[in-house]
Amino acid sequence: MSWLTRVRERLPFISKRETPDNLWVKCPRCTEMIFAKEYESNLSVCPKCEHHGRIGADARLEQLLDEGFELLPAPEVAEDPLKFRDSKRYTDRLRTARASNPHHDAFTAAYGTMDGRAAVVGVQDFTFMGGSMGMAVGDAFIAAAQRALDEKCGFVCVTAAGGARMQEGILSLMQMPRATVMTRRLRDAGLPYIVVLADPTTGGVTASYAMLGDVHVAEPGALIGFAGQRVIQETIREQLPEGFQRAEYLHKHGMVDMVVDRHDLKATLARLLDYLTPAKAA
Repeated sequence: MSWLTRVRERLPFISKRETPDNLWVKCPRCTEMIFAKEYESNLSVCPKCEHHGRIGADARLEQLLDEGFELLPAPEVAEDPLKFRDSKRYTDRLRTARASNPHHDAFTAAYGTMDGRAAVVGVQDFTFMGGSMGMAVGDAFIAAAQRALDEKCGFVCVTAAGGARMQEGILSLMQMPRATVMTRRLRDAGLPYIVVLADPTTGGVTASYAMLGDVHVAEPGALIGFAGQRVIQETIREQLPEGFQRAEYLHKHGMVDMVVDRHDLKATLARLLDYLTPAKAA
């Protein structure tokens, strides 16, 4: 609450008006205040500086798929298999994350069409425990890839994660080879696997299925890497170049195939699916 608002509310002769807390959005890059409805209608892209904001799984699926898509069921996995506890119990952290998120875990997939082309789209949601990869994420990725194999269509995966989920230890790291096997099965079947690298994509996700696509598309300004910039600088004891680990820098150096604005993303992915999906899949 600003000082002006506090003063205004203390004046007895001025009526108090109810103002929604979510009426405005502050851009994290240019710090401009944007009307929330304008921001949402612009696909959560700042109209001033074109900063691409982070969005949830539902918004992403609605942007990429045609109307009438089918959400794939969330897999059931053992929760808290290691009985992990740091400052909080893992079960409490999961409960808190689910209270503010419509989905059971960080990876949500759906089957539908993209400009008329059949596709399975999986989305990693950074708002759910930093999009961290645990057993539920691994199983959801595998189920989505299997659905693509069954439907003989392409699989588009939108990544946004801080890495593996430490509360599940080695079990979270085992999702890396499991997901890798599914990307190989898609390749053997002649089906496209396209990765959209959203902000941020780091850690074990980058070290596995985020970098195994037939085509890697990144959103503008997305942070993409394995270790953090500070860790790298302290390890090699050199100053890193400006824009290091950002989508544009990685595109220039060949790690990313293309950087695509969010407004053009659906059309670009549909075109890639059209090019890469065989007329009769093996």
